[in-house]
Amino acid sequence: MNTNPDINERLRRVFSGSGFDSAIIMNTNSKDSNFLYLTGFTSGVFEDTILLAKKNGMALLTGELEYDIAIEQAPKSMEVKIVRTEKDVRDNIRSFVGNGPVGLDYGFLPYSYAAMLKRQIGKNRVVDATEQFEKAREIKSEFEIGAIRKAAKITLKSLGEIEGYFKHGMTEKQLRARFEFLLGENGGEGLAFDSIVSFGTNAALPHHTPDDTKLKANEFVLLDVGARYRNYCSDITRTFVFKPERTTLKYKRMKAIIDTVKEAQQMAMDYIKDGADGSSAHKAAADFINTANNGIYKGRFIHSLGHQIGIDVHDGIGLGLRSKRLHSGMIVSDEPGIYITGFGGARFEDDVLIKKGKSIMLR
Repeated sequence: MNTNPDINERLRRVFSGSGFDSAIIMNTNSKDSNFLYLTGFTSGVFEDTILLAKKNGMALLTGELEYDIAIEQAPKSMEVKIVRTEKDVRDNIRSFVGNGPVGLDYGFLPYSYAAMLKRQIGKNRVVDATEQFEKAREIKSEFEIGAIRKAAKITLKSLGEIEGYFKHGMTEKQLRARFEFLLGENGGEGLAFDSIVSFGTNAALPHHTPDDTKLKANEFVLLDVGARYRNYCSDITRTFVFKPERTTLKYKRMKAIIDTVKEAQQMAMDYIKDGADGSSAHKAAADFINTANNGIYKGRFIHSLGHQIGIDVHDGIGLGLRSKRLHSGMIVSDEPGIYITGFGGARFEDDVLIKKGKSIMLR
């Protein structure tokens, strides 16, 4: 039995003021995040599985291959049904949704899947439920906060251990493999996203894919990583210097970049709070970086300050130039950076729980 205590509240949030009476969530060869949100399932493939939802309950249409896994995890509000033919699927959908408007998650569903469902229920009855699902998922429950906090702790513990594995001549791919092993060993249930590991000049590339670049002394080592726990993500970045040569101008330049980014991250925390506009936090960090050290880093902070975090690691609108009102119960990242092509870069990132009083980093 599913021990997630929030399922009924999640259904209430999805359907409150929604403009649709029922919703259809259909997986492809991967799971729709809203499927995980409403089921709470933490195991099983559920390829092409259909979830039918109303405010007071759900029906899961699945095959024999997944039936036992579904029964073991199903909340009380869910009926699990085996479907074997297209007619079984069609009859169950029509019976469940009745004659009212039906919400579809266009944010995930491929066109061909959406077209098939529209043919079955009538295209004039279909409502785009994408924004309603996003709104429902923005404010995190205590269960969700606990899961993200646990994912962050696992990630931070692994980051605290990884520096002991740094070795001259190892590749970015090798360090990534070691780190991901540590995540699993420390309790992670999967990766929140593809791990970023960057050495030296590659640290100037915010979304670098680890390659065969080898680690050398007195160079940046940047890890942007995250564990997944009970379906929920963490997203944390740390920047190190491997075997620092402290008397060199290169090291002093690297340290100045790292210190500036750390200070910008702390400064942004004053603006990440209930009722604030997320763009003000981004502006505060960007203004600080652009004017630090007589403006030598101007224009070197090239992405938004952060983003919402939840079942998806990017779980909503970012904290950048676009206005976004922050509310208590949201979890966002705070991740300023400085990137200098041909030299390297630094980023520090933590996951922040917004509270009515002072927001806190999840550590």
